[in-house]
Amino acid sequence: MDSDDASTDDERWIVLDGRRWRRTDPALSDDLAARLRSHLGRARAAVRTGTRAGDEAAVAAARQRVGLAKNGLGERGPRWWEEPVDARLARARDAADRLDRLAPLGAEPRHDVNG
Repeated sequence: MDSDDASTDDERWIVLDGRRWRRTDPALSDDLAARLRSHLGRARAAVRTGTRAGDEAAVAAARQRVGLAKNGLGERGPRWWEEPVDARLARARDAADRLDRLAPLGAEPRHDVNG
């Protein structure tokens, strides 16, 4: 294992309603994790709004934002406990910065998720 993290299995996973979910990377600062969670919540709301409106492009863009936020939180993508802390933090900061550009607070999100 390349990780700087010595976490146990109980610290890596949470079980809700019988389903196992990956926990948020504990190396993230409270501010960074909160920023990513804010984007995650807003992106999930955008999925619902786009679905209700029948706007497939908006739904696709919002789902990509959900994925980007979850990847930044360490809940998707590479397993955070298998990577060095510096790489995990860089990935989280990059995800938050990309999300800030795509969906700044108080503004309508852009549909270009590749930027």
